[in-house]
Amino acid sequence: MTIKIAHLIIPTDDQDRALAFYTDILGFEKRTELSFGGGLRWIEVAPAGSATSIAICPPGPDVTAGGKETGISLHTEDVDALHAHLKANNVDVDDSIGRYEGVPPTFWFRDPEGNSLMVSQAS
Repeated sequence: MTIKIAHLIIPTDDQDRALAFYTDILGFEKRTELSFGGGLRWIEVAPAGSATSIAICPPGPDVTAGGKETGISLHTEDVDALHAHLKANNVDVDDSIGRYEGVPPTFWFRDPEGNSLMVSQAS
């Protein structure tokens, strides 16, 4: 039996704002947008070539959107350039990049609804 991670879900109250952030600021591609009744949409975004996507969808029953530690970790070949890019686009990003012995350079940023994602330098 094979199991794969299909999607990471980030509940969001404003899907259009989230979609613009993930595609325009982070440069992700929109892979899917489906209507699933009642005006609700399932939207998937991902970095080009990534096997796993992020679903930005309305919160389910008893779930609140925003302000979550997502546990999502992104890798980049140039952590300094991405950090500078996010700052230049007024993203809520850590002031500095953490640089610790034996650990890749790392920082966190928050999407427009305050959900945290981590970025580290790919090895």
